[in-house]
Amino acid sequence: MRTVLCRLMTAEGFDCRQAACGAEAVAALEAETFPLVLSDFHMPALDGAELLRIVQQRWPQTAVVIITAVSDVNLAVRCLDGGALDYLTKPFSTEEVRARVLQALEKRRLMLDNAAHRAHLESRVAQQSRKYEELFLASLQSLAEALEIKDSYTWGHSTRVSRYAMAVARELHAPLELMDQLELGSRLHDIGKIGVRESVLNKEGPLTDAEYAHVMEHPVIGWRLLAPLLRDMPVALAVVRSHHERFDGHGTPDRLAGNDIPLAARITAVADSFDAMTSGRPYRDGMAVDDAMAELRRCAGTQFDPQCVDAFERALLTKAIPRPDWRVQRQVTLKIVA
Repeated sequence: MRTVLCRLMTAEGFDCRQAACGAEAVAALEAETFPLVLSDFHMPALDGAELLRIVQQRWPQTAVVIITAVSDVNLAVRCLDGGALDYLTKPFSTEEVRARVLQALEKRRLMLDNAAHRAHLESRVAQQSRKYEELFLASLQSLAEALEIKDSYTWGHSTRVSRYAMAVARELHAPLELMDQLELGSRLHDIGKIGVRESVLNKEGPLTDAEYAHVMEHPVIGWRLLAPLLRDMPVALAVVRSHHERFDGHGTPDRLAGNDIPLAARITAVADSFDAMTSGRPYRDGMAVDDAMAELRRCAGTQFDPQCVDAFERALLTKAIPRPDWRVQRQVTLKIVA
């Protein structure tokens, strides 16, 4: 029967291979690519159903037509449900075999074309999604930069904090997913200050208790502003809301403590404080880098996560974090404002 089928298909222009059993067929498929398998159902060791399952699992682009002497509707349904493109019962005519084989190959071609078309559409959708995401993130960054324009002395603050936070995260071997969201969250961590009065934000001198309380509303304001936009970025949202929490539990707004504070927020808290200390203000000069680092170490375990402080210091020593100079920052800011 195999010889007859092989001669028939060869006469139709096909290049055919024979296998005496299912195991030989699997070996042949491992060695060569075949668009179509004509398989008997009842075979020793590996029957047609098991061969069909293996082909579907390992070579899904290979079409299978099952041939058997058993005229059983349930068996036919079982094979078709298993992925066979057609089912032939013996005896059959050569014309029937020819027609069924050509039909199966045409089905295979249509399936491959549809899969390729679907993959192309998915690729286009993914490209469009990436473009929209890039535009969205660029808009958020522009919003953060617009906020900094309100206070020329903090120009570039969010960019520096993000750069410091990423260096600390690398020192801590943070997972890539966290780092992607940390970069965005640290850039937007002060976005809530858009709701802080400019008279308070730009005040020359210490804040009153009431003014300080007003400023410290910005984590929740920022979180509320971004929550509808960053539903799929919980880490970034956590940075915005929790970057003023303290390791000892006396922070704001939720009085979280220790590891209950999200890691990305603990990292940003260190980076944010360091930049605040080393940046010049209208009423004071920026702190020296060594003094700022000493202050971070002093507050490790109370205000800051000690591991994040240690990672920050390692990044500073290896120059993964550049030593800032508030005088240079002020000169650049004045040039931009001018």
